[in-house]
Amino acid sequence: MWGKIPPRNKNFTGREDLLAKLRKGIADQVTAVVPHALHGLGGVGKTQMAVEYAYRYRDDYDLVWWIPADQPVLVRSTLAGLAPHLGLPSPTASGIEDAMYAVLNALRRGDPYSKWLLIFDNADQPEELNEIIPQGSGHVLITSRNHRWDGVVDTVAVDVFSREESVQFLGKRVPRISGGDADRLAKELGDLPLALEQAGALQSETGIAVSEYLRLLEERTGQLLSEGKPTEYPVSMTAAWGISVTSLAEKLPEAVELLRYCAFFGPEPIPRDAFSQLRPGLDQRFADLLADPIRLTRAVAELGRYALARIDSAERTIQVHRLIQALVREELPEAKQRQIGSEVHLLLAGFAPSSPADPNQWPRYQSLLGHIEPSGVAGSRDPDVRELADNFVRYLHRSGDFPSARSFAEQFIEQWTKDTGEHDLNVLDLQRQLGNILRELGEYGAAAELDRQTLAKLESTYGSDHKSTLLTLNGIGADLRTHGEFLAARDHDENSLGRYEEIFGKSDLITLGMVNSLALDLALSSDYQGAKKLHESAYIAHLALAQGEPNFDKVSLLVAWSGLARAVRLCGDYAEACDLGEDAYAYGVSDLGADHPWTLRTAKDLSIAWRRTGEFDQSLDLAQDVHARYVRLFGLDHPDTLAAAMCLANIQRTTGRLDDALELAADTVQRYPRIYGPEHPYNHGCAGNLALLRRVFGDAREGRELNERALVGLEAKLGRDHHYTLTVATNLASDLAALGELENACRLGRGTLRRLEQLLGETHPMVLVCAANLSANLRDSGEEEEAETLFQRVQDGYARTLGLEHPDARVALERRYLDSDFDPPPN
Repeated sequence: MWGKIPPRNKNFTGREDLLAKLRKGIADQVTAVVPHALHGLGGVGKTQMAVEYAYRYRDDYDLVWWIPADQPVLVRSTLAGLAPHLGLPSPTASGIEDAMYAVLNALRRGDPYSKWLLIFDNADQPEELNEIIPQGSGHVLITSRNHRWDGVVDTVAVDVFSREESVQFLGKRVPRISGGDADRLAKELGDLPLALEQAGALQSETGIAVSEYLRLLEERTGQLLSEGKPTEYPVSMTAAWGISVTSLAEKLPEAVELLRYCAFFGPEPIPRDAFSQLRPGLDQRFADLLADPIRLTRAVAELGRYALARIDSAERTIQVHRLIQALVREELPEAKQRQIGSEVHLLLAGFAPSSPADPNQWPRYQSLLGHIEPSGVAGSRDPDVRELADNFVRYLHRSGDFPSARSFAEQFIEQWTKDTGEHDLNVLDLQRQLGNILRELGEYGAAAELDRQTLAKLESTYGSDHKSTLLTLNGIGADLRTHGEFLAARDHDENSLGRYEEIFGKSDLITLGMVNSLALDLALSSDYQGAKKLHESAYIAHLALAQGEPNFDKVSLLVAWSGLARAVRLCGDYAEACDLGEDAYAYGVSDLGADHPWTLRTAKDLSIAWRRTGEFDQSLDLAQDVHARYVRLFGLDHPDTLAAAMCLANIQRTTGRLDDALELAADTVQRYPRIYGPEHPYNHGCAGNLALLRRVFGDAREGRELNERALVGLEAKLGRDHHYTLTVATNLASDLAALGELENACRLGRGTLRRLEQLLGETHPMVLVCAANLSANLRDSGEEEEAETLFQRVQDGYARTLGLEHPDARVALERRYLDSDFDPPPN
């Protein structure tokens, strides 16, 4: 298995002592993996040594895999890409995080390959790799400019060539060069491999005499020294680069022009297609080059021949060493730097897709990741470039990379505010996006404050009916929901929906987003039938929009689909909810990935639906998987992690894993107020779950106390006639019965049943639970006639809905108590 190892350098020279030292260190490794690092300054040939090691010892390995390590996200995705080659599910099926950890486990076990080599190239931050250095019987090789690896792993310092190596290298690169000329050239270039490569390439391409090259080198070196410009590298290196560029300019000026543009991208591979977009605003000469594919192809090839760029024809990329980029930029006057920098922004904007919500376009956006910040996109005021920045943040948001989306949004907002003011529409639009991102990260207070400020500025500057103002209203409704103000959110969103329909039309994707928000509000207000109707209308409308639209927003479709499945379940139609949920979850995995936040939310709801239908094993497996993914992706205190934890605790209790359930529920109840504040309904609902477990463990008194506090909190926030409140009241009646207070239990049960019937209808599963428990309490208190009448109603209700073989029905028919739990929904 040979994974994207760069081509072998046919001119590789020397380094035998270092390679021998490296090989001995690796070969002497006995049990645990001891990573080995090649470290040194840029341009000394660390990567070339790693490539040579891989080719020289490839027969000793079953698997060799190359990992670009200058960005953590690239490390994880490249490791995950190894999964199918190890017989593991692909990242698309299992998610990048799970695929990566599965790969690390397979390497640790040596299954199917025990002899493997991983090469992490350009890993400059040791702490970013610590947790993903695999263990096992294989080998790990790292290249880095960072000397801090010296205290972490076994290191081999890579310096410039010895003189002997320099002479040997030039002999390979320039076959006709004499030993004396090679020695003089190496001395003047400080034996730096990158400088020697450029000098050798120039002489190979032009046939320039060494004496003439040395004359030019001395002349240019003297000029540089007289200018007194500080440089990170030897002056001779800068001079050698200058000679190569001058020679290439005489042969093919457009190649040098292309190099200058490449210098203003990031140091990562540049997609060739970035140069296939003719954009207004480009310099005419450069535009003419881009319009001529033959000249452009020749220019690219010449950059490779002169060793000024690495050309990867298979991947269709151009990569310029960061040192060469810096030298090119420094050579140009500031005005020219600004001009080319601005034009590179236009090229990036032309290359970027126009549909950041379309998963099919996400790989193209990902290829821009290494260029957005280094190219200075944030500093541009061009409308197209700012649209690129906005779309890039949208891509990160829609793809589920919330931390990166936040980081880029904050950078852009800070720069744009300095440049064009806090009331600029670009600033305010991006602040609206940032508010949504902060909510996804669980920072509800910060999101609400930012949304409030953004809305006020939009209304005062652009008016109440401006598109951006209206779009911000959806965020305000979401803020109300996250703060537990469900009725206020419903009223706000009802009013907003009318304005959306008037301005955008009923079938617009923006309007459908507000329909979904209102449906959430209705569900949180216990109007499940109303929520189902709205979710269904939104889902059908999304399907209509998706017909024949290749760039459709698949996340929005899954949001509507998942919402419909949830609403159907809340209405009590569990089997139908499972059918919808299974289809929606499969769609999320296949089209968005197993780790996408909305795939995980859909999976959590499906686990609940399976639990409600009695498919306990499936429910438990999925709940465990979802919770584990959330913990890995977002940590223990993220709102979705907490909801997944409560879902898992509920199915653990249902399946008799009581110790695990109690431990997880107790921990989750402690964490909830940190995110939502002490009086949020979700806190009280989850406390009700913990109370239930306390009673199951035999401590009905503590269960009662917990439920009484939860009931007071829910009534204060939502009123008595709410599903959450009545669920806690139902369980509290069971606490009272367990404590022998049958009269109080029956009184509470009668009132709760009456309210539930009015709220949900006589055959809703929650109503049947309350009725069954009340029947048992009435029977124990001697009121057998009323108990029997109610028991028959329960039996008939189950026969008409869930069936008499449903686990709840069997418990009820045995006249045992049923427990009702709470599952926090998405915000």
